[in-house]
Amino acid sequence: VQLQASGGGLVQAGGSLRLSCAASGRTFSSIAMGWFRQAPRKEREFLAAITWSGGYTYYADSVKGRFTISRDNAKNTVYLQMNSLKPEDTAVYYCAARARPWVAEYKHEYDYWGQGTLVTVSS
Repeated sequence: VQLQASGGGLVQAGGSLRLSCAASGRTFSSIAMGWFRQAPRKEREFLAAITWSGGYTYYADSVKGRFTISRDNAKNTVYLQMNSLKPEDTAVYYCAARARPWVAEYKHEYDYWGQGTLVTVSS
């Protein structure tokens, strides 16, 4: 599976962005997807995950209520809608896929990774 993340950029605090992750190379509907981020000098952090069907989502407490993960299997794309952004949300955001239908929150449980897209939130 190849993953291509996009949609990052510069936004003011309180603003919104929507990230996209386009997948190719394998039946997209049979894999679970997740989003992570990594800020400078910090570990890569789990944000959200979604089942292959899109019927179940799981979020880290740090983004619950502000971020929403969704997917469109017809377009082989997963999204991360980010609202009420804060300067501490500044990071490189990565999408990931796992060759199983259920969600996971640990990096080692994901088999494929995109290249990352930078999100910068100014105060």
